[in-house]
Amino acid sequence: MKNTILLGSLLLSSSIAIAADQPASVTPVAAPVSAPTAVPIPAADAKPKEPLSFFITSTGIGKGAELGGLAGADAHCQKLAEAAGSVNKTWHAYLSTQAADGQLAINARDRIGSGPWHNAKGAEVAKNIAHLHGNTLELARLGNNLSRTTALTEKNETVNGAGDKPNQHDILTGSQPDGTAFADAADHTCKNYTSSAEDGSAQVGHFDRTGGGNTSWNSAHASKGCGQENLVKTGGAGLFYCFAIN
Repeated sequence: MKNTILLGSLLLSSSIAIAADQPASVTPVAAPVSAPTAVPIPAADAKPKEPLSFFITSTGIGKGAELGGLAGADAHCQKLAEAAGSVNKTWHAYLSTQAADGQLAINARDRIGSGPWHNAKGAEVAKNIAHLHGNTLELARLGNNLSRTTALTEKNETVNGAGDKPNQHDILTGSQPDGTAFADAADHTCKNYTSSAEDGSAQVGHFDRTGGGNTSWNSAHASKGCGQENLVKTGGAGLFYCFAIN
């Protein structure tokens, strides 16, 4: 009997020892699954940026109001626009000419297309010719969107305005407020943009809509001379507006 109990104890001890030597079973842990990357969903009202169709020249031609006539001014607009990345657009300078040497007057408003026009940021400057010039009492009251913050260069840069040094807010236009040419005998275009003499004059607007008690963007006052230095002394730099006509 004692031998049987002893044998049972030995067998139980051996079983416990063998079990202790066995490695514990490990339940495999699944690798963490990365959350899918969220794909942004564009807002329902998001619109693509409007292409450039209006700007103030970042630089003038350098000869005051002598621009090479309308052809030279248009070519300057085209050159600057294409350098800024504009494609498949035809650009014209916003300039009126007066009747001279058998040639009829040309109105700035008639040579810039029909709009709408947007600056380098895609902001709308004017919807159409009537909005740009305020053809009706209501439009004149509302005004266009051309201002110091929207009248940018083709490089998406601001232009020095009243209070800046130097002030360059005088923009050549040769135009009356409604965008038409002057019909009197005085010279309002520095001989249709072919003169850089110290005498003569060209009508200018204030792109920042301030200064001298006149807020007109296209017909604020006459320049005191046609040369580059003349324009600089009176708050300009020989800059002008450019519009895409298509």
